[in-house]
Order: sequence, then structure tokens, then C-alpha cells
Amino acid sequence: MDEQSILLALFTSSFLAATLLPGGSEAVLVGVLLTYPDLHWPALISATIGNTLGGMSSYLIGRLLPDEKSLHEKLDGKTRGLEWVRQHGTPILLLSWAPLIGDILCVAAGWLRANWLWALLFIAMGKFARYWVIAAAVN
Repeated sequence: MDEQSILLALFTSSFLAATLLPGGSEAVLVGVLLTYPDLHWPALISATIGNTLGGMSSYLIGRLLPDEKSLHEKLDGKTRGLEWVRQHGTPILLLSWAPLIGDILCVAAGWLRANWLWALLFIAMGKFARYWVIAAAVN
């Protein structure tokens, strides 16, 4: 495989792992870094961009949900992510990388109509930090 194909596969894996679909982009990143150590920064950037865009797709899903009143009735108390975003604002999206709660936080931020630029910034920072730690552990 050529470098572009490898980075595209990593990007795709990272994007899908950040959506509501299950996936493990960390393992793909580690595999790329072990096999192609010269792709350290391109792989880190590719994984971060893919995972960030996947998180923003969850944010978009939240934006497309009905208004707060009608949805709140359907959620029936399952609003912990909403409360975290309300309490901490978009900086809570630094945790968008975390398993189980990351997707919920992104959807909640979208549903609460958080500023998309701030959401993008904090999602990207959180995702990059996680991948950077993984990449540093590999090297």
C-alpha cells in the first residue's frame, strides 16, 4: 500500500470510530505507527482530523434533533450528557474522545446549539491530545 492509501484508511477508521458506530481507531493508529514510523505526524494529523469530523457529525445529529421540550419528554431522565454540557459549556468537549460519554457529549452540544466553532476547537483538541499520547507511547 502507498502512504496515501494508508493515511486514508486511518482517516476513515478514525472518522467511523467517532460516530455512533463502534470502532477502535487507536489500534489502527498504533499499527500504522509501528509499520511506518516515518508517518508519525501525517498519521497523527490524519487520525485527528478524521476523528474530529466524526465528532462533528455527532454534533450535527444533535443539531437536527427536535427542540428541548419535545425531546426532554422522550429522554425520560437520561440527560446526564446534556447537564454536563450545560454546566461546563463547550470545554467539556475536550472529553469527546472518551468511550461511552464522548458521543453523548457531542450530540448534546449540538442539541443545545453550542457554538459550532468552539465545539470544533474543543473536540479537535481532545482528540489530538488522545492520539498524541498514543503516538508518544509507540515511539
